[in-house]
Amino acid sequence: MKKTDIIVDKRRGTINQASVYPREIVKTALRLNAAALIMAHNHPSGSSEPSMADLNLTQHLRKALALIDVRFLDHVIVTASETISLAERGEM
Repeated sequence: MKKTDIIVDKRRGTINQASVYPREIVKTALRLNAAALIMAHNHPSGSSEPSMADLNLTQHLRKALALIDVRFLDHVIVTASETISLAERGEM
């Protein structure tokens, strides 16, 4: 039987930014003995377009997770009206 853990880590930020540390995500993945990870966050501004910070975080996190053999499957951006998958857009 396959075990799936859903982790909700509520970070606080401002209307246009929040601090996300790849180190903390890696620590959580190690603690849970994760084989793969999907990250999602909201854009309260309503714009579903990934920011440069979103794209940079995705690349840093992908590299960090690869070092510990955890697959980074997707980074999803959620707004009130749509959901964007960076994997589907080829931006992973």
